[in-house]
Amino acid sequence: MGSVEINILGQKYVVKGEDSPEYIRELAAMVDGKLKEVYSGSPSITPLKASILAALTLADELQKLRKEYNAVAQNLKTIEDKADTIIRLFD
Repeated sequence: MGSVEINILGQKYVVKGEDSPEYIRELAAMVDGKLKEVYSGSPSITPLKASILAALTLADELQKLRKEYNAVAQNLKTIEDKADTIIRLFD
């Protein structure tokens, strides 16, 4: 397990994890970007409220991507079932 130093809103943090340092930095950049978006819309917001709003925004994006993934997976399953039916016609 390695550790990597990241920077979020000017604060340094050391994060330990199994993932590569590049991946952890990528995640930190995403979180930092969302927090900066929140602060740009409400500069006087408290850090806790900004963090909660950023977390909600990221959770929303994740949930939408999960729904999209499930829809694509279901469509793929339907296509596979139809392809199997067609293949059985030629057997």
